[in-house]
Amino acid sequence: MIDTVSTAARLESIASFRSAISKSEKALAHMTRKGAGTTLIEKRLQALRIGLAVLECAWNQRPHYYPPEDLVAARGILVGLLPSIEGIYTRSRAGSPQRTLLKRRIRALELAVQAIDELPNA
Repeated sequence: MIDTVSTAARLESIASFRSAISKSEKALAHMTRKGAGTTLIEKRLQALRIGLAVLECAWNQRPHYYPPEDLVAARGILVGLLPSIEGIYTRSRAGSPQRTLLKRRIRALELAVQAIDELPNA
């Protein structure tokens, strides 16, 4: 259950989501300035925001205002991100800061998917 996650893992997961959201917002702004297609990054950014909101709902009792169809879409996108991040993790050097960041990001995504699954109306 999502309630049994340690305080340290909770803080790391929330920080990981905030970092991913910040990086995605910067990437979106850069792509917009260049005139590149932004549909994919916009969908991922929305999924990351929903993932963070669901974790904060589960752990900090903050309400989220996302309808079930948005939760389902976000879950699919978050699950879809895992294989690519896991692949990068596998190729990263053991003990490197990047590997630590990737491990935390994978855990955060998995916890967000679990939190979505545990919502009563998802």
